Amino acid sequence: MQTVIISPKYQIVIPKEVREALHLAPGEKLHVFRYQNRLEFVPVKDVKKMRGFLKGIDTEVERDRDRT
Repeated sequence: MQTVIISPKYQIVIPKEVREALHLAPGEKLHVFRYQNRLEFVPVKDVKKMRGFLKGIDTEVERDRDRT
């Protein structure tokens, strides 16, 4: 686990290892969520780039009888 420091302007630097693993680039936007007692950062993806990301997903799910 890596630690970051909050600057006097409330800024942080995302560690290089994390940036590279998530393929983050300068200027990219992140959604910030407060979940329980922590912060979560989720990259904002362009809808056009999301096209086809569910291709091949298994849609055969066992359902309750009242849901069919």
